[in-house]
Amino acid sequence: MTDTRTTAPEIKAVPETMTAAFDDFMQAFEAFKETNDIRLGEIEQKLTSDVVTREKVDRINRAMDEHKRVIDQLALKKARPALGGGGAASLELAEHKAAFSAYMRRGDEGALRALEEKAMSVGSASDGGYLVPPEADTDIGRRLSAASPIRALATVRQVSGSVLKKPFATAGMAAGWVAETASRPQTGNAQLAELSFPTMELYAMPAATAALLDDAAVDVESWIASEIGIVFAEQEGTAFVSGDGTNKPKGFLSYTNVADAGWSWGNIGYIATGAAGAFKASGPSDALIDAIYALKAGHRQNANFVMNRKTQGAIRKFKDADGNYLWRPPATPGQAASLMGFAITEAEDMPDIAADSFSVAFGDFRAGYLVVDRTGVRVLRDPYSAKPYVLFYTTKRVGGGVQNFEAIKLLKFAVS
Repeated sequence: MTDTRTTAPEIKAVPETMTAAFDDFMQAFEAFKETNDIRLGEIEQKLTSDVVTREKVDRINRAMDEHKRVIDQLALKKARPALGGGGAASLELAEHKAAFSAYMRRGDEGALRALEEKAMSVGSASDGGYLVPPEADTDIGRRLSAASPIRALATVRQVSGSVLKKPFATAGMAAGWVAETASRPQTGNAQLAELSFPTMELYAMPAATAALLDDAAVDVESWIASEIGIVFAEQEGTAFVSGDGTNKPKGFLSYTNVADAGWSWGNIGYIATGAAGAFKASGPSDALIDAIYALKAGHRQNANFVMNRKTQGAIRKFKDADGNYLWRPPATPGQAASLMGFAITEAEDMPDIAADSFSVAFGDFRAGYLVVDRTGVRVLRDPYSAKPYVLFYTTKRVGGGVQNFEAIKLLKFAVS
């Protein structure tokens, strides 16, 4: 007599897809139902089930558990982000990179346009082209921070619009002491004002030959980042120090400067050296000490000196009363030199020492100066204007200005 009962499903090789794993699971479930129905029929007929049937049901149960475990593992693997990226986001980054490379090398903008339309950030003539991939944008940001000294010190904010508006309190709420049974008059409210930091367009236009673009070994993103990173940093460095605010950020030297004794909000306070175009012959470091203690303690602990190389060369010669040099070299490679215990940042855009010059700044630039970046660097490919070269009109929108006027002090090389 032929046995028509189903055989227990065996565990096959681990399936590679969720669909295959689920199919195996469902086959096991169908076998389980059929075998369990036989077991129930045996119980009805014999008041007990066959040992072989019970073992078969148990075997199928274990098989179903194993299939379910495989499904759970595949689901976890699918949800796990790839190394260096995150799941679907990693795929999108790779697609953006490939589309950007095709645009840069061949002018093929179809894939890039489709990606930016999907992200609701389509480029246009007014926007200046297409966004570079996030990796290139990050690389440019790192280069800017390394080469632009004020950016490295300041607070940096990213915005999606054209202007960052920041409210601040010109006067706090009033408070006072009062006797236990005395009347308590209403106190004054805080007074608020607003600082505005518009972003201005910074551009560069590197050129490439067809041979460079045809060379598959050339990383176009890295080439763009290296070409524009330094020139952007140079332009930013000048603007953050002395920019007039017209089509560029406003530098901290461009605000109204007043003697620190008469300082008020909206102005930058200065300490005079006591000699025109020089430090005093006697006690030249006194002005530096005065500048240090002109800052409030909260800002002083985070403060840096900012000056150019020539000014630092002059200060390097100063000694204290015990004959110790005030300037100290870096403790380890990569660190900054220090002056009276405060780090020195070299900014070549700071003016040389001259009559009435503001050649030294001291302050907490993290609190005092704000750099505003509009998200994204855009590139517009131009193969027509400079044949046989291909131009890449690259733009970035940047703003900047003083956000806390009491956090920065200047040294004025003047009698008063």
